[in-house]
Formats: sequence, structure tokens, C-alpha cells
Amino acid sequence: MAQEYHQIVVTESKPFVKWVGGKRQLMRELENNLPKQFGTYHEPFLGGGAVMFNLLANEPRLSCNVSDFNSDLILAYVTIRDKLGKLIESLENHSKNYHKDSVEYYYQVRKQEPKQQIEKVSRLIFLNKTCFNGLYRVNKKGQFNVPLGRYTNPNIVNKENLTAVSKTLQTEKIKISCRDFEAVLDDAKKGDLVYLDPPYQPISSTANFTSYTHRDFTEDDLQRLADLANQLSSKGCHVLLSNSNSKTVKNHFSGEHWSISKINANRAINSNPAKRTGHKEIIIKNY
Repeated sequence: MAQEYHQIVVTESKPFVKWVGGKRQLMRELENNLPKQFGTYHEPFLGGGAVMFNLLANEPRLSCNVSDFNSDLILAYVTIRDKLGKLIESLENHSKNYHKDSVEYYYQVRKQEPKQQIEKVSRLIFLNKTCFNGLYRVNKKGQFNVPLGRYTNPNIVNKENLTAVSKTLQTEKIKISCRDFEAVLDDAKKGDLVYLDPPYQPISSTANFTSYTHRDFTEDDLQRLADLANQLSSKGCHVLLSNSNSKTVKNHFSGEHWSISKINANRAINSNPAKRTGHKEIIIKNY
């Protein structure tokens, strides 16, 4: 059944990790570009989940089908939902050891490759809270390679938000999976909203942030994404897409059924604070 949405409100549950391309700063622009009514919400590039959490704050019974190709990230969502107590205990241990010797402990944890679920997820959250700019980046071997950030007192164990996130996810109406983005085509139906927020296409040689898994988001992937968006549109889905203000992206969505608008965005990913403002991104939609 389609629901009507007028406004995205500030939510109790917030993203539990800082993610490249996170949408918290762009929420107002996205709010203005939502369809008034839609059925199930689909997001195959979940990332930090800011859009999903805000939609659920407005309509807690909204059906959501979300996924990401990053298996460690999806494991984190599932663990927060199902094993929160043990996860918080592990994070508290990280916090205690970090405050004894932040430099030595950070690089010690960064080198580790835990196999157990709780340890894998607590490591991901710990590194995300203490690394430079909260940037999740891995090399070709899938190894986390971001240096230590300069934090006086990072909030490694945010019990309040983790508890809120766990509570939000405690419903059969939210399906979480790890899979390729094209799989959404099998699930999305006429009248559903599909939000596509892929790793952004670089607009300069120094702006490539597509390595949030060991496999880059390539030009071929962008073509697959455009083909998927057109197929979803043909099925009668509402399709909303965000990306960098790239000519390549705009060329892939030059059809008459796509509208493209530019928006201003500030990104905290640049090491130079003066270069974090005045950034242009685009929103593409078929409605």
C-alpha cells in the first residue's frame, strides 16, 4: 500500500558509521525530491543508511528492502539488530585500550583480521570512529588502509544510538542483504521507490572514492547501473539517483524520462577544510 510523505524528520536512529557519500547533509534536498507516494523503499547501496533511517522516523511501518555489496557493513547491520549486547561489550573493550595508547592500539587493530562476527563488527566500528575523517577505504586485497585520525575523545561506544538503531531494525518489514545492486530488479514493483546512491564517479584525478570494497565501481558498473535504472523505470518504479556532477553520469541519463538537477553539497572527506564547501552534485529522477 502506498504511503504519502511530506517531510523527512530528524530521526532518533542515526547512521552508526560515517560513510563516504553519506547523505545526512543532503537530506533536505533529497526530501524535496521524494515522490509524494510510494510502496516499498529499495536501496541497493545502503552505506550509512541515513535516508532509510529518516524515512523510518516518518513512517516506522514502511517496508524497506536494503542491501550493499560490502559484506562487512551488512554484517554490522545484522549484528546490531541481533547481538547488540555482545557488540557493545566488545566496543567498550576497544575504547578502554584505545585510551591507554591510541596510536599503538589503532595500528594493532588495523592489522588484525578477526574471523568471529562480534570482533569483525566491533573492529569496523572502532576503526571508523578513530580513523582519519571516518573514511572507509580498502586496498585491492580488501585490507583497511586508512591512517589514525586526530581525535581527542572519539565516541567509540555510542550506546544510545546503537540501541536506537537496533530497535529500528527489529521488524520483518526491513530486509537487509549483501548482494550486487542489480538484484533489486527482481524485487522492485510498480509504485515502489528505488534510491540509487552508488560510489560517485570521480570528477578529477584526486576525487576517486570508489574503493569502499575491494572491487572498484567501474565504468562498466556505471553502464550496468544506467541499464538497471531504465529497466526499473519501465516497470513503473519511482527511481531516484544521486551522483557527482560528472559529464559521464549525465550522458548515461540523457533520456527524456530523466530529469537532472544540480545541488550544493559540503563534503568532509577533503584533508583541506577550505575545499570541503561549494561542491556540486546531481539528483536524477524519472518522476
